[in-house]
Amino acid sequence: MATKDEAESRLRSHVTSVKEDLMTGVSFMIPFVTIGGIFLAVGFMVTEIPGFAGTTETVFDTPGSAGWFLAQIGLLGLDIMIPILGAYIAYAIADKPGLAPGFILAYTVQQVPIIVEAGELVGIASEGASAGFLGAIVAGLLAGYVAKWIKGWNVPSAIRPMMPILVIPVFTTALLAPIMIFVLGVPIALADAALTETLQGMQGSNAVLLGLVLGAMMAFDMGGPVNKVAYVFGTVLVADGIYGPMAAVMIAGMTPPLGLALANFVAPHKFAPEMKENAVAAVPMGLSFITEGAIPYAAADPLRVIPSIMIGSAVAAGTAMGLGVGMPAPHGGIFVIFVAENVIGFLASIALGTLLTAGIVALLKPDHEDAVADEPEAGAAA
Repeated sequence: MATKDEAESRLRSHVTSVKEDLMTGVSFMIPFVTIGGIFLAVGFMVTEIPGFAGTTETVFDTPGSAGWFLAQIGLLGLDIMIPILGAYIAYAIADKPGLAPGFILAYTVQQVPIIVEAGELVGIASEGASAGFLGAIVAGLLAGYVAKWIKGWNVPSAIRPMMPILVIPVFTTALLAPIMIFVLGVPIALADAALTETLQGMQGSNAVLLGLVLGAMMAFDMGGPVNKVAYVFGTVLVADGIYGPMAAVMIAGMTPPLGLALANFVAPHKFAPEMKENAVAAVPMGLSFITEGAIPYAAADPLRVIPSIMIGSAVAAGTAMGLGVGMPAPHGGIFVIFVAENVIGFLASIALGTLLTAGIVALLKPDHEDAVADEPEAGAAA
């Protein structure tokens, strides 16, 4: 029994460690996505101003124009974000020696010519795909673990100073490059391409269903692993020119704190008096796309609050997808609304999710005084 418990404990610890490594990569990736998405969106917007060269369709065909420069910077940010994800996943596992191999390997499997040639050599048609964020995650994990393993080698003292800057990065890259390119790169690229194609083809009810799922995930743990999975899913699609899921994710992350704050203001008798301060703080947090503003409410009454915010966020995100709302910026909330596609739909979806969340919470929660009065009776019965 002890051996089984120890094995379960080790497995649980390893899973937790992997989640933390992935979240480290995501946290370092976000600023690159933010810069890329906003600059690209502003580049498109500039072309709509009278007197500026180009249009949104021809911005890349007008070199030297303001829109062209902005769009080029945006593309660089979006191109570099996926290798950054792989680099910092490896960094989280092996520290600095894992950084360069993680970046190089993740960047390598993004190169379409490399994947195409590798596919021809192994007899699998890659159809011009790249490995995307899935490949970056795999590259980062492998680079991190291999670099960590090499760090443990017992080497002569003369070589030890060269280990972190020469031996570990070079050996890690050399060992993993054939595996990432020929064994894993092509299948992952095909899987990523199939996923992207499916999402690009989602219209009508399918798009709404995707929004419902993403919205519920965003609200479920309010910034935890499930929330981050949905968020990363939306951000990486920005680089592929798919802006709907990002809009759904952002809206779904904004509505929990906004809805709970509204419920607190409208029905203050349902909440403890000290929660009013949380309501005041939750408004700017919600507007800024900081879902964690809902945590104090969920911690105080999880069984009523969490289902309520999941429903509100799911409906808001599904509505956004159904209305064709798009968001090329991966963060910023209401402060990046100027780059949204279908601004009215963006605001309407937030309003709907906020009202629905507030209404369900106010309906489910008893009066605070009644709930406090019932607690001693419940304790005595127990």
